[in-house]
Amino acid sequence: MADLRGGDLSRLRQLNSLTAIRALRGAGPLTLSALAERTGLSRPSMKEVVDELTGLGWVEEVPPSPGTMGRPARRYRFRADSGYLVGVDIGGHNVRAALSDLDGEILAETRQPVLPGAPLDERLAAIERAVSGCLALSRTALDDLWTMAVGTTGVLTPEGRITYSAAIPAWRGLDLGGKLREMFPCEVLIENDSRLAALAEARRGAARGARDVVFLHVGRRMGTGLIIDGRVHRGFGAAAGEIVMLPQSRWFDAPEHLNACEIVPKGTAPEDAAGYTLAAARRGDPVALAAVDRYVDDLAVGTAAMVLILDPEVVVLGGGFSRSSDVLLPPLRERLERACMRMPEVRASTLGEECVVMGAIDYAVEHLDDQLFTPDTGPLPLSPR
Repeated sequence: MADLRGGDLSRLRQLNSLTAIRALRGAGPLTLSALAERTGLSRPSMKEVVDELTGLGWVEEVPPSPGTMGRPARRYRFRADSGYLVGVDIGGHNVRAALSDLDGEILAETRQPVLPGAPLDERLAAIERAVSGCLALSRTALDDLWTMAVGTTGVLTPEGRITYSAAIPAWRGLDLGGKLREMFPCEVLIENDSRLAALAEARRGAARGARDVVFLHVGRRMGTGLIIDGRVHRGFGAAAGEIVMLPQSRWFDAPEHLNACEIVPKGTAPEDAAGYTLAAARRGDPVALAAVDRYVDDLAVGTAAMVLILDPEVVVLGGGFSRSSDVLLPPLRERLERACMRMPEVRASTLGEECVVMGAIDYAVEHLDDQLFTPDTGPLPLSPR
């Protein structure tokens, strides 16, 4: 409850409004009595708060359920359908998109295949098709989009320019943020895909509720995402977590232990080679198990360094190789136990291939909250769109 000294009643109303919005967003439609109980306010005070939020456009009364007898108590809900958010995952082989309401509830998802060596215009067209597919499935107009959050491979500047990308050569030097802002009439946020995956696992997945998380993006390429004190950590120049760029970490070439294993049949597609090795290791093949040991030796070097520096609560194994977590996690835990002063929980991703696009939605939700629902700014009036 706010301090009333100095007569700061407007500040008190603002804080009470934010408390009511949080309660409604977390529980769905509530009566005034239920809202008052959850927030610790009196019922008359809550009535004033709800009336003000209704006037601002953020809250509305919910009609009684059909067949309700007598005079039902009025129920109120947060208007999460006042606008819509889009999350996009731009990968080497696929573009995924998801559309949600302002609470992050997913309403539609699409996927567009694209080749790693596709020209820039073709990849941008795939992004447009993926987003348009979500709009069509949800019967949402383009003008109803408030924010688009995009996750992509590569090292990014804070403004959304890609300075390096091993997976998508056409990305290097591209002002991706500028390109997408020309294509879509909404706010566009650009972030590294591993950071968004880390956010999704912390909000919805294997690290749900943890405040400090290291996400290991393991696959044909390696990367990390960091959550510190519950927030995505980008660093001063948006380059935090790029340990793969340090040769001594041995991460850049680590996947070759699996890709180039002797047991992989000649002619196997490059994207399938590591999976073949991991499957053979699961069956107990000694050559494959030796390759996995070499891979985990390298993986553990960078992971242990991050654990010792950040002391995370949870380390999440994600990315394409996480489908073989039963093969990778036991030896990784064993090596970390030898190297780390305090052993974190080490878990496999529960979101799989959806983690980046889910993280993009969560990133957009948090950005919106920072703009509209903080003690310093909100709740602001809902602008008609």
